[in-house]
Amino acid sequence: MDLAAIANKDRRFVIGLTSDASCVGVNAALVRIKGSGRGLAIKLMRSDAFPYPPSIRGRLMAPRLDGQEVCLLNFELGKRFAEAAVEMKHLAEEELFEVDFVASHGHTISHIPPRESRAFGTLQIGEPAVIAEVTGLPIVSDFRQRDMVVGGQGAPLLAYTDWVLFARKDRTVACLHLDGIATITVVPPELENVMAFDIGPCSIAVNGAVQLLSKGAQDADKDGAIAARGVVIDEFLDYLLDHPYFALEPPKSTGREEFGPDVYLRDALASRKSCGFEDLVATVTTALGFSIVRAYHTFIKPRHEIARLIASGPGTLNKVLWKHLIKGFPEGIVFTSDQYGIPSDAREAISCAILGNETICGAPANLPQVTGANRPVILGRITPN
Repeated sequence: MDLAAIANKDRRFVIGLTSDASCVGVNAALVRIKGSGRGLAIKLMRSDAFPYPPSIRGRLMAPRLDGQEVCLLNFELGKRFAEAAVEMKHLAEEELFEVDFVASHGHTISHIPPRESRAFGTLQIGEPAVIAEVTGLPIVSDFRQRDMVVGGQGAPLLAYTDWVLFARKDRTVACLHLDGIATITVVPPELENVMAFDIGPCSIAVNGAVQLLSKGAQDADKDGAIAARGVVIDEFLDYLLDHPYFALEPPKSTGREEFGPDVYLRDALASRKSCGFEDLVATVTTALGFSIVRAYHTFIKPRHEIARLIASGPGTLNKVLWKHLIKGFPEGIVFTSDQYGIPSDAREAISCAILGNETICGAPANLPQVTGANRPVILGRITPN
């Protein structure tokens, strides 16, 4: 397929694919995009979620993955991503339009951002060649690497797409992503003034605590029901909030290497066996709420006046976490992305489609002031069909 011809089209139909740090499954969004850069306009056509079977989810969440397992999972996830893309492609055909390409973030196996003098790198799996072969479409993937090569964190890349979706001429808003990792973006009218960073863990910690404490019998705290029955353990709360990452100044990003359940929670939970299951989950959930509110008051409020806080991701369904956010932020500013026409569970897949569009059009989509990169660059790698 002629990529230049796709870039020159008046409108492009794109499938965005993502898989979050909680290893729940593939999220897919079918979107129509017009233009590029500051003139980009988007319309969501359809979205859907494709859960992983327990066998794959368990393997992805293993504390250690050797080279052979990563190799096998790369192709297995490629097949899962391809199946999701085919389903979305069929939906497009039913509506009598043709998909131009697929943008796949893949599943992050490891993300080690640069800090001081330590080595760094990032790796996403979900083989794009498999997706290209099954769908017959060009695939845009591997968005983080180029930013890291020029000195950036490789994240959060959603900062650019938040500005595309939510920037207003007369106000500054903030976008809060409550997925495996909690991320916040400050969206002022000017792209050059966007600020964003990873706050810390979110559902990766809550779900991880439930899995560890139940020894795998349960894999999540649906809607925060377990936490709602518990009482916060003050000593444990202080321990969780004392992690050094929270005090780091942006630019910063994080992942499973710092906040995966086996790193952040396993020993801490094991040393508190006398505490109740619900109390421990309630404390972890409260710590997440406190860390988000504290990050806002420490790093954002002194610099920006926020008119709206627009939240998305599975964390919006956790009633205990949501209660902490409503209480911790100024009254009346907290909304969900659904109230803005962006389904919460499709938010990242839509963003991936936008990033892929910019790659096809040859437009830089990293923000150096956000990631710490030394210059804007075109993100992504293209696998032709």
